[in-house]
Amino acid sequence: SKSYDTYGPIGPVIVPASQIPDPHNLKIEARLNGKTMQTSNTSNLIFNVPYLISYISQRITLEAGDVITTGTPHGVGTFYKPPIFMQDGDVIEIEIEKIGILKNQVVAEK
Repeated sequence: SKSYDTYGPIGPVIVPASQIPDPHNLKIEARLNGKTMQTSNTSNLIFNVPYLISYISQRITLEAGDVITTGTPHGVGTFYKPPIFMQDGDVIEIEIEKIGILKNQVVAEK
């Protein structure tokens, strides 16, 4: 992963693939303090889910329960003018259609 400790929250529920008939057409939205920052769709993924699973499984052993993440859509705060960075106390929500909302408060490292 290209991320830092605590930067990859998931849960509290993981929706199994069997519950998502078409993972290639789901709306994705990210909101910071209620403001929509990113909107996209899984149809915009560069590589589709079966390809990712195939590619990764040729290099490492995938086990039941493994989670594959795919990156982020256009709209990252770094590229706003002026840039927007999450601050202590901010609330970030990520919503994926038919899956749910992941909501977390940003907490500064002490």
